Amino acid sequence: MESGKLMDVYQEKVFSIIEKIHCEEKESILRAARAVADQVKKNRLVYVFGPGGHSNLAAMEVFFRAGGLMHISAMLNQETMLSCGALKSMQTERLAGYGSIVVNDYGIGEGDLLIVVNAYGINSATIDAALTAKKNGATVIGVSSVSHANECAKDHPARHPSKKNLHEIVDIAVDCKIQTGDAAIALEGFPQKIGALSTFANAYVMNSIVLEAINMLVEEGVQPPVWRSGNAPGGDEWNNQFLSEFRDRVRCL
Repeated sequence: MESGKLMDVYQEKVFSIIEKIHCEEKESILRAARAVADQVKKNRLVYVFGPGGHSNLAAMEVFFRAGGLMHISAMLNQETMLSCGALKSMQTERLAGYGSIVVNDYGIGEGDLLIVVNAYGINSATIDAALTAKKNGATVIGVSSVSHANECAKDHPARHPSKKNLHEIVDIAVDCKIQTGDAAIALEGFPQKIGALSTFANAYVMNSIVLEAINMLVEEGVQPPVWRSGNAPGGDEWNNQFLSEFRDRVRCL
């Protein structure tokens, strides 16, 4: 393909999946935003867990983020981070029981809200996290690809022993529309698809949930604490007025 044309194709793919989410998942995103807004009104944290590899980016996307809610607590479990070993991360997200350990370590239980983000929606850490949180009395929002989960073989080694899919077990499911395998572009003369889309899709979903929740709160007369960029004038001063409230509550702060 002519140089520069592949960028155009990728741009179209990115725009297309965001448009598809926007058109088809708005109701689910608004339901998720309502759940987030209700937690903030109660001054309760909103936990976000992206079990495994690049799924962690979804949790980081809305944590400590300029314009984002201070009530977001990202569960950045080191064993599933690529920075601590990519192969180890993949093995950990496939380890039955591990997601339960993380959820219980954070003390997630009755009345809490957990958002589990994993584009594939099948691995053991993902399913265990959602099931354990629900068993403990929490509300669970799932962000994953319905088509990928449904098309993935039941005997795939990444699957949870129960063979369940994330979208089937959560209270609110948002479909991030990722195709099987994530990479979306077939290049002539090359055997492997290229151009992953899950980071864009998950980021759009997560930011949409947060900004709609903020809008709901403002419409209801609530002024939620929101981060300002520390690299902008007055950013540190703005953020410092809220730090004492969250420093001991949000683990990764």
